[in-house]
Amino acid sequence: MFGSMTAARAVELVKSGDRVFVHGSAATPHALLRALFDRASELSNVELVSISTLGTLDIDQPEIERAFFFNSLFVSDNVRELVNGPSGDYVPVFLSEIPLLFDRGILPLDVALVHLSPPDRHGYCSLGVSVDVARSAVRNARIVIGQINPRMPRTHGEGHIHISKLAAYVEVDEALPEVDYSSRVGDAERSIGAHCAGLIENGSTLQLGIGAIPDAVLRGLHDHKDLGVHTEMCSDGIIDLLDRGVITNRFKRKQTGRTVTSFSIGTRRLYDRLDDDPQFAFMDAHYVNAGHVIRQNPKVVAVNSAIEIDLTGQVCADSIGTYQYSGVGGQMDFMRGAALSEGGKPIIALSSATAKGRSKIVPLLAPGAGVVTTRAHVHYVITEHGVAYLYGRNLRQRAEALTAIAHPDHRETLDKATFDRFGPKLH
Repeated sequence: MFGSMTAARAVELVKSGDRVFVHGSAATPHALLRALFDRASELSNVELVSISTLGTLDIDQPEIERAFFFNSLFVSDNVRELVNGPSGDYVPVFLSEIPLLFDRGILPLDVALVHLSPPDRHGYCSLGVSVDVARSAVRNARIVIGQINPRMPRTHGEGHIHISKLAAYVEVDEALPEVDYSSRVGDAERSIGAHCAGLIENGSTLQLGIGAIPDAVLRGLHDHKDLGVHTEMCSDGIIDLLDRGVITNRFKRKQTGRTVTSFSIGTRRLYDRLDDDPQFAFMDAHYVNAGHVIRQNPKVVAVNSAIEIDLTGQVCADSIGTYQYSGVGGQMDFMRGAALSEGGKPIIALSSATAKGRSKIVPLLAPGAGVVTTRAHVHYVITEHGVAYLYGRNLRQRAEALTAIAHPDHRETLDKATFDRFGPKLH
């Protein structure tokens, strides 16, 4: 182990032709990335592999595009243009299976850049707010370079790494990227949240995706009792429910009494709450998102979103036509896990129209759009205009149910599309 050094010296361990894992979400290691990008003129064919990353990346320069290839496992806005251009691409894969890409040598890793909490008295650091796929990357990379930061929470669970595992590390004191999803909640999200909350029973186990809608759902649960959380991602919205005693994790069969997650994105308030709190278990995504694990919990309610959904229930959640916008992530992991849970409810929740007024419920998906969740997996679809239950319904019934919760400005068009496709209703 080289020990503490400058970021510039640490990233000298990266060589041309290497495949480099980059720690993601709020654990994006910006100091190491800045130093690595500064070496662009002397590197070539370096492949960067990551799930979503947060914060501004200084990559809008020709040298970056020449030296690095951004092979994304989940596309975030800071790399979206590169991923959709000649210097990047996207790997469609369930979040639960990304660790297997590393474990099985399908994507062998030369280097892993990770963001860690300081070591404890035994020498163990924590992967902090992002254990997800990083645990497998650390286990499989030939070289692990750490960015150690006192502002990174020390989380409980599976994310511990001994400092001796690090080939080199740099010490920084930098704020973690923050996202306040609650500030994005508007009238539509509040209505969607209320509809979702109405389906959630006491004693349910919750999985909530990323964005304003999950926080809006949590706001509607203050009068519920004994909720559990088993989710790939958690945000600030769970804090108030924990403080109110609404979330107890009492009836969960997996990790009873603990909130289970694989990563967290939120504000400093959340990060401070997570620090050394044994109520939270940060686990590998291969465990958290495993269908056979999810289904063992009672009344799993999975709330996920979409870019658009067609009249038969096909869900596009990762692309706008052929333009890669995000990724498959854990949506299907939890949609199926919830469906197989006793009393479970898989939910797709989305506003009925875009900010520009385009309907998100469409006759046909845009050409080239990726189907993340098939129509056979969809049970509930919720917009601000109501709830459509599709499970067990034929194609025409689905079209009618979805039209009823579409934006009023688009219902006539959807009615016509239903008639053109299925003809007049004879019974």
